[in-house]
This record gives sequence, structure tokens and C-alpha cells, in this order.
Amino acid sequence: MTDRAIAQRMRPQIIDAQRGNILDRNYNTLAISVGADAVYALPGSIRDVEGTARQLAPFLPVSESDLVRILGSTSATSVWLARGLSVETSGALRQLGLPGIRVVQRPQRYYPQGSLASHVIGIAGSDNQGLEGIEYYYDEILKGIPGRQAIERDATQRSIPGGESEFLPPVAGHNVVLTIDSVIQYVSETKIQEAVISSNSDRGLVLAMDPHSGEILANAIYPTFDPNYYQDVPAGRRRNVAITDQYEPGSTFKFVTAAASLDLGLTHNERAFDSGLFWEVGGGRVRNSDGRVFGKISFLEAMERSDNITFAKLSAEMGPERFHAYIRDFGFGDRLGVDFPGEITGMVATPRSSGQVLQWANTGFGQGIAVTPVQLLNALCSVANGGNLMKPYFVREIRDAQGKLVEQFQPKILGNPVESETARAVSQLLRSVVVNGNGNRAEVSGYFVAGKTGTAEVPAGGVYGEERITSFLGFAPVDEPVLAILVVLYNPKVESAYGGVLAAPVFKDIMEESLEYLDVKRRLEGQQRTPFALVPNLSNFTREEAQARLAQGNFPWTMEGQGTLVTSQTPRPGSRVPVQTTVHLFFYEEDQAEEVEVPNVIGTSMRDASTILSDLGLRISIVGSGVAEEQSPGPGIKILKGSAVEVVFRL
Repeated sequence: MTDRAIAQRMRPQIIDAQRGNILDRNYNTLAISVGADAVYALPGSIRDVEGTARQLAPFLPVSESDLVRILGSTSATSVWLARGLSVETSGALRQLGLPGIRVVQRPQRYYPQGSLASHVIGIAGSDNQGLEGIEYYYDEILKGIPGRQAIERDATQRSIPGGESEFLPPVAGHNVVLTIDSVIQYVSETKIQEAVISSNSDRGLVLAMDPHSGEILANAIYPTFDPNYYQDVPAGRRRNVAITDQYEPGSTFKFVTAAASLDLGLTHNERAFDSGLFWEVGGGRVRNSDGRVFGKISFLEAMERSDNITFAKLSAEMGPERFHAYIRDFGFGDRLGVDFPGEITGMVATPRSSGQVLQWANTGFGQGIAVTPVQLLNALCSVANGGNLMKPYFVREIRDAQGKLVEQFQPKILGNPVESETARAVSQLLRSVVVNGNGNRAEVSGYFVAGKTGTAEVPAGGVYGEERITSFLGFAPVDEPVLAILVVLYNPKVESAYGGVLAAPVFKDIMEESLEYLDVKRRLEGQQRTPFALVPNLSNFTREEAQARLAQGNFPWTMEGQGTLVTSQTPRPGSRVPVQTTVHLFFYEEDQAEEVEVPNVIGTSMRDASTILSDLGLRISIVGSGVAEEQSPGPGIKILKGSAVEVVFRL
């Protein structure tokens, strides 16, 4: 009976453990628990409920009537009234000394960097529990073990002098050290915010990884939120879409098709493809979204110009079974095992015996397949690092409260989708996209950027609507990769909403500042001048930008057409020409829908070929001099009015 009486007089109080800190890779604090007072009530020990409520109400965010209801409860042994009290409020409550009212210290989560990396860190609740992000995924490691204190009290809940007592101290949680670099994260957040606002996009994302280890160095999303005030924003804004959402990648996926077809030995840089106005396959038509027609085009040029038809044909040649196997080997259609809650698989079709010819042709250029941003960038990293598919991860170390290392996470290889020789070949293709193709706005002087643009239509209700997702992904330096970055802008609402125009410059700014911060040396300084000059790549430049670039290189120029962006140029980008060579730029509207049949100009002079093509509303792209011996597109192919026909002249 004595033990039972003592137990009734012992009211145990749980003592919260200090939640572990979250740090960046350089041990900068991103999340910490700070001491804050809280007040709770023991309803069974309160005799004057209304009087107690009246005295408490001026100090708490609870009305007097609600306090009467709470304090008058006979079912609850204890109930929290308020947390995170100011020093003044907690002092005043202690001075009141109200029976059945206790003021104790409870750790409160604080994020000293505000919104920095908030989509990664996530949030923790008032009861020391992780709710989202890293806070949730590593909750068992961060939260520690609560303590317990009990003191024998009398009927008025005052401690009994010399009475029984017990105390079990809490055990602090471990600290979690992220792979995130706060500097690269800050640069990424700043640049994507500027891009989203200037392009009037719904949302923007930047993901940066170490291509050799799989460590995620930055994960920036705008609009963002401050986890100190997470209740002020809807839950959807707090979602880390790099892991939890999927989208159609569009042309950024072409590096996967290229890698698979090269690895199988189906193509090489000089292999020629015919790319007309469209290609009929599987009961449908594949075409370039902007109506471009290239005629006879090499595989290298198809990558540089992002030709859909070539990549659809390569997909068809591989066949669904072989292509599907490569896609899965690159990590698509399954979870990568990222240490973050809510990772999804994306969507990859399963090959069937029939009825999917058009679907798989579309997959070749990134349509009809859904990926997560982390899957896409991780697949690119396997090309950059020579063929190893790494496991992406956010946490590199666990340390105890005293800073002692508890666990260190090592890079993990998930597979080898392609041979190292294939990976190097794809890297050089992606380098050529930046040097000679539509990825030129991503180039960073001295850092040898390799990358790919993408402009994908967004499916809605079974059809493709007006919304677009523009993106650019790449790595640098191409021969010794240090950093891989993906930039995505969701539904930009401006003219020229293309990945090469909107996303590539964001990539450039982040890559340049990050490589400088990482102390990567540039290697193109101090080149000697020669009597020859390299023609710059002006694809997708505006008139003003193209003029400025040509003036910088002392090139004369001519301009033709009423469009807003450079659609083609003569001589070709990267051509080595005598100084002061005139560069001809062509600006044609994308919606010129009238088709014409390409005439045969073989055997004609330069003047006659130009006249024949001009009379049909076509442009001529001249290579060499003398008599016309080759032309592309060939005679009889239908192309859009205003398109260029390349004619090779020889003496």
C-alpha cells in the first residue's frame, strides 16, 4: 500500500532530448535546437479553474473561455498550453505560482539560414519530431532519447521535502552532416529565383551533383519557404520536386538514346540520316516541334541541332527490348534509393510484342517517358564519370553531440549502363552541342562545358497543351568533370521559351561561379592570334546579341528574315575562316507552315542555284565554290518555306 501511495504522489515529467543539428558539408549550421520555455497544466491539481484561466489568459495565445474548458478537463493527466514562450512571459508565469501550472524548458527548432536549402532540410514539429525532408528521414538519429523526472508531491502538487525523487537524463540526438555545399546552394537559389521571375515561370529547379560520388551539392527550388515559419506556406510549396515529382524530359533525354545506340554499335558521328519535314512511323508522324528540316544530316549534327527524327530512327533500330534495357540500366523507372522521403520511380513503358512502335520512337527524343530530375542528372553523371551509375545521397556523415564521427557514408556504384569508351564518346557529343549547337549559351570560357538543351511539351488530359518545360543539363570540365548541373524552368511565359535560351544561361552562371569557388583553373587563357578566326555559334541569339558577338570578333555580317532568334548561319559555327569573313545570319518565324518541294540544283552555278531556290522561297547555305555537286535536303523532299538548303560547290 505504501508503494502504491508513493506512486500516486509521483507525477513523472518527460524531459525532451536535445535534437541533433543539421550541418552542411563544411559544418555550417543549418538547423539547431535552442532552449525555449513552455507551459503545461495538470487539470487534476487545479481547484479554481475559472480563476486560473483568468490569470493565465493575458499571457497565452489561448482565450479565457478555451482555458476554462481545457483546465476543467477530468480526462487529461497533463496538457500543453503553449510553447516557445518569451523570457518575459515565462518569468511572469513563474511569478504567478499557480497550482497545477508548470513552466519548463523545451528545445525549439531554429533554422539560422532561413530559407537556404529548406526543401532539403524540411521541418520539425513542436514535439521534437521530424515532419518533412531530412528532418523526417533521419528523425530516429536526430531526435535522441527523452529523459524522465519525477518528484513526490502533496495533494496541492507541492514537492514534499525529503520525499522520493528519480531522474533519468535525456540523451542528445546525433548531428547530421549533409552533402550540400552552402555556397553552391546559395548561388543556385539566387540564380534560379532571378530566372523564374524574369521568365514568368511557375517554378524553377537547380540540382548540382559531384559526378564521381553521387553527392548532391545543391538542390534549389523557387518559390521557396522559410522553415521557421513553415505554417505560412501551403504544403505543396515545401515539396522537393527534384525527388518527388516526374516530368517528360524532352531533348535532354537524347544523350541516353545516343549512349545506347553508340554502345550497341548502331551509329557513329559521321553516319548520315535523312531528316525531312516528318517521318511516318507506327501510324503517326515524328517531326521537329519548330518545323525545322535538315535533310541529310550526320549523327553528330543531329545531336548538335537536336533533331527528333534521327533519334526516333535510332530508337526504332534498337527496338523496344534493347532500348528499354538501357533505359533501366541508366536508373529510370525505379527508385535510386536516395536518402529522402517520397522518392518516386518515374514512368517507363514496358515493351510489348506489338502496338508500341510510335511510342518507342517518341521515347528516343524524350517524349512519352517520365523521369525525376535526380534520375536525369544522375544518369548524366554516369556519362561524365566514365560509365558508373552512382547512388545519389544527401547525408555524408553522422556525428554525436560532441562531434565524434559515428558513421560515414561512402559512394556506392549501382551499375554500369555503358562502356567507358561509350561514355567518353557521348561526352564529346555533348561538348559539341555547346561548341557548335544550340547549347552555346551554356559555355563558360576555359571550362569546356558539355551539355544538352531541352524544351518539352507538358501532357494534360491525354494531349500536349501549350505549357512547356525548358531545361539544360551538363557538366564541366568535359575531360575532368568536377560538377554536373540540371536547370529546369516550369511553364515560362515569355517569347523564345527554349532550354537553350532560358535555362542554359542560368546553368552557365551557376557553373562558372561554382567552379571558381571550387578553385578549378581555367585553361583557355592567352591564346595567340592567327590570320584565321573561328566562327562563333550564334544559334538562338537575338539580333542584338548576335551583332555584339560578331563585332567582338571583328566579323562583318548580314541578316535576313523577320524572326526574333538566329535559326541558321553561314559559315557554320566552329568553321576556321580568314579574318573579316562575312557571317550571314537568318531569322525566320517558326510558324511558316507552307511546304515546298526541294528542287534539283546539282550541276548549276552558284548564281543559278541561288536564284532557283530563292524563287521557291528557300534559302541557300553555300559551301565551297564552283559547280554544285551535293545538296541537302535532296531533290523532291518537302520542307517548310524559308528553310535553308545546303549546297556544296566544287571547282
